[in-house]
Amino acid sequence: MKPRILVVDDEESIREFLNIMLKKEGYDVTCVEDGQKADEILKKKSFEMVISDLQMPHITGLELLKIVKENYPNTLFMLITAFGTTETAVEAMKMGAYDYITKPFKLDEVRINIANALRSKTLETENVTLKRELTKEYSFQNLVGNSQAMHQVFDLIKRVSDTPTNVLITGESGTGKEMVAKAIHYNGLLKDKSFISVNCGAIPESLMESEMFGHKKGSFTGAIADKPGLFEAADGGTLFLDEVGELPLTIQVKLLRAIQERVIRRVGSTDDTHINVRIIAATNRDLEQMVREGIFRQDLYYRLNVIQIRTPALRERREDVAILAKHFLKKYNDRLNKNISGISQEALAILKGYDYPGNVRELENIIERTVALEAGASILPESLPPFVKTTSGRREMVSSEGIEITDDGIDLDKIVGQIEKELIIKAIHAANGVKKRAAKLLGITFRSMRYRVEKYNLGSISEDELDDEG
Repeated sequence: MKPRILVVDDEESIREFLNIMLKKEGYDVTCVEDGQKADEILKKKSFEMVISDLQMPHITGLELLKIVKENYPNTLFMLITAFGTTETAVEAMKMGAYDYITKPFKLDEVRINIANALRSKTLETENVTLKRELTKEYSFQNLVGNSQAMHQVFDLIKRVSDTPTNVLITGESGTGKEMVAKAIHYNGLLKDKSFISVNCGAIPESLMESEMFGHKKGSFTGAIADKPGLFEAADGGTLFLDEVGELPLTIQVKLLRAIQERVIRRVGSTDDTHINVRIIAATNRDLEQMVREGIFRQDLYYRLNVIQIRTPALRERREDVAILAKHFLKKYNDRLNKNISGISQEALAILKGYDYPGNVRELENIIERTVALEAGASILPESLPPFVKTTSGRREMVSSEGIEITDDGIDLDKIVGQIEKELIIKAIHAANGVKKRAAKLLGITFRSMRYRVEKYNLGSISEDELDDEG
């Protein structure tokens, strides 16, 4: 839609000039000869901008500016002034005018000033819309579930949102840990501040310090300019450290200092920078076990784990499967321009019976795939992927069957380690020995796979895979 501009001037030649020029630029232009008529038309029609002369009968330009700012605050106002009256124009800008243009006109200057003003308004509107959409997307209604387990998560989010306390979100991959982090941020005191997310397992170790804390020009090869890090980008807001268990020990030390002392130091710098950042961390690993093994600092763990929120696995809240499936059906009906009316009771029963090793993320992928391929009016059992429908096609799940707890107790860490080792060996075989592919099959990072391969003496990582990691 063309931007609408109202021109107000008692000189016919000025109105004609601006009318012709602005229409050539693609604007929808309306011209009136005084402020009184402008006031009348503004009550009937909305405009993106008003361009008004300063000196006019009945209602002056400044009086019209006051009317516009009080009644139409989103409308831009630009004043036309004669040469030598810039003091009045400056006063008008203090009252809320966007800018002023002087007579006699310089054509290019008028064109550029108007274009810049409207572009600024468009960006402001887009930013407001984006913030509104972010708030909507990450508000509680987008965290779907009516189970007791999810009500506990909702309650914790409400209680921690308005505090600056660090939060640790734990849970399996695909359970919505990042969505919980965003719900905490966008429903709290920091909702208008930055939310910066970083996947700690996705950054090569050699670049981790620079990414986190920034660097000075010339501090290493390729550092061609000063660069702020993620902590500085998140200053005043929230820094979300996803997969925090993947952080190497060298970075853990620096992260601990940043959290404790609220200062960071760029690579290559001798100066400290003070920061004020709320930390929300997430992991699908057992950090307590990692602390016992000496691969995660205990003091950092305590700093991160002030308040812990555990996101439940989908198999622990099967009563939410139907609600989630219908939620994703609506989402992908809209996104893929489909009109599938619903999910049959038989199909829902199959979906409820599946174990979802990939959790909510896997259910969403199943529904997206089904909606994309479905040609009928509703989702039927035959519409679902084969591995969901048959027990033999389901992904193998770890079971505690056969493990007896005697009076003497059991060595849980040893049993879990044996199961982990067996699953890693199976994944390596399934991936034809390619450990990077095996890591994807297990839903872990390559760095985590490398650690486990070394832990259980399962061979070495090939040079090709190491090159791929970087």
